[in-house]
Parts: sequence; C-alpha cells; structure tokens
Amino acid sequence: MTLRYLIEKEFKQLARNSFLPRLILLFPCMMMLIIPWAATLEIEDLRIVIIDNDHSPSSERLVHRIEASPYFKLTGLPDTYRDGLEAIEKDRADMLLEIPRGFEKEQVNGRPASALVAVNAVNGTKGGLGSSYLSQILAPAGNTSIRYLFNPHLEYKNYMVPALMTMLLVLLCGFLPALNVVGEKEAGTIEQINVTPVSRFTFILSKLLPYWLIGFIVLNLCMLLAWLVYGLTPSGNIFCIYIATIVFTFVVSGLGLVISNYSATMQQAMFVMWFCMLIFILMSGLFTPISSMPQWAQCITYANPLRYFMEIMRMVYLKGSSLTDILPQLGTLAIFATVLYLWAIVSYKKQQ
Repeated sequence: MTLRYLIEKEFKQLARNSFLPRLILLFPCMMMLIIPWAATLEIEDLRIVIIDNDHSPSSERLVHRIEASPYFKLTGLPDTYRDGLEAIEKDRADMLLEIPRGFEKEQVNGRPASALVAVNAVNGTKGGLGSSYLSQILAPAGNTSIRYLFNPHLEYKNYMVPALMTMLLVLLCGFLPALNVVGEKEAGTIEQINVTPVSRFTFILSKLLPYWLIGFIVLNLCMLLAWLVYGLTPSGNIFCIYIATIVFTFVVSGLGLVISNYSATMQQAMFVMWFCMLIFILMSGLFTPISSMPQWAQCITYANPLRYFMEIMRMVYLKGSSLTDILPQLGTLAIFATVLYLWAIVSYKKQQ
C-alpha cells in the first residue's frame, strides 16, 4: 500500500510539470525522425568530373554507370586533367576520374584497364568513402558475386535506429531518476522521508518504477516509429528485446542512483551524469565500430554497459538472434546491475 501511494505521488508530480511530460514524448520522436537521417556515414551526390580520353563504347558505358549511381553527381566532362583539377580546387567537384586512351583495348585483350582517380581528401571520411564507391564501379565484375548479410541494402539507418533506442533508455531510465532523487535532497523532503516508516528500498523503488514504465512505453513508441518510417522490424523475437531492456534499465538506473548518492545538487548530478553518458555513448560503437578503435580503447569498452545492450539490439533487429545468442551480453549486463545496486545501497547508507 505504501509503495502504491508513493508511486501515485510520483505520477502526480510528473503530471503537474508542464514541460517534462511533453519532453519525454517529443524527445524520442525527434531522435527517431531526425538523427538517423543526419547522423549517417552514407554519402550521396558526390560531385565528380570525368575526363574521357578514350571515347570508346566501353568508356561511355562506364560514364553512364557512374552517372546513374545515387552516390555520384556528374558535374562536368573537362578535356584535360588540369581543367578537372581546377574544378576540385574551386570546389565545383569532389573528385575526378580520368579514363586513359586504350581503355577499351586493354579490356578486350583481357588485361586490367587502369584509370586515374583524384579525390579531395580535406574531409577524410568523404574522400575515403567516395573513392571506395568509385572503386566498386570500376572493378571488373567477372564471376564474383557479393552478398551482404543482415543488411542487404547497406542502409546506415538500419544500423543507427536500434542504437538510438539504447540512448533513449539511458536518458529516461538513468538520467531522470537520478535528478529526481537529487531534487528531493535539494527540496529537503528526503530528510522527511527518512524519518518516516517508509523503508529506503520502498522509497527508491517508487522513484524508479515510474521511469521504468515510461522507458518501456517510449521503447514501444520507438519500435512503432521504426516500423512506420523506416520499415524496420526486429528480425528476431521481440521478447528478447524486452528481456534485455529489463536488465539494462536496472543497470542505468543503478548508475543513476550511485551518482545521486554522491551529488548534493541537481547541477552536480547533471554534470557527472552527462560526463558518464558522453563517454559511454562515444565508446559504445554507436557511430564508429569498436573494431576500428585502438587496442587500448577496445579494452576500455568492455567496462561500458552500453556496448552490450547496443550489440543485443542490433543482433535481434538485424541478425534475428535468439535468447541463446544474446546470453553472454545479458550475463554481463546482469553483473553490471548487481554491482551498481550494491554500490548504491552501500553509498546510500554511508551518507546516512
């Protein structure tokens, strides 16, 4: 009964706040509708100029293939290499391709035909991906067949959307409960709670349960938006996601409790929480693969709980992994949750 009244109090306080409920609903919608389009490593409409010195049917077919690609936008057909380089220098093109004389002859004779590619690499990512796209078009197909597993169209949004759900759960189930507890400290009401028969466990649980519920509602909202906007649905069992979400919410809420125990003001808690979240997010594999990081950074990621939940989301969404497949990540998250809650209990008692 006591827990029910405390939870009712939390929901009434949340309803009285005119800003926070709107933010809780608006934030996931903005994240799911805008970030996958903006935070992408896919590059389209690369401006390219082509110098065709061969003027053969083969070179013309190559020009048409490049022009038809969604990754390139043909902006000119200069006569000389100097004119093409000038287009790059004056920012009218991002790269140039020079097809030499005898291009078709080399192909007819069964020898690999060569071509010159010059890329503006001021933006290293753009230059690297652009040259990679062009190399795939230039490479002779032969009998080679490439099959992309789990993400056949190489859609970067499919890679990003499940990870964004992880970020939302971190902010809703970790950030907001921590600020709520610290808010009780600043208002002085936590001292009144401590002298009542309400146990510390009941008090903390009443603070966490509403945000756990909100986190699950937002997760389902995100999955609905992923289906409606991007046509993305879990390839695996959706209950695997729910089970992993339960364990992960224990982890982030436990971290929030630890931070709130050591924070005297909301400002202090916000800075510490944001510091932790920034490091966790950047080293979770959200934007860059963990395998691309230096070896020392890869070792640090093993202490990052976001890494494991992000792996679970992508495994279930893209690979169709089952509960057995995600057990190693679930076990690691369970260890994180146990350690953080024990730490939260010990640190809370010390402050009393």
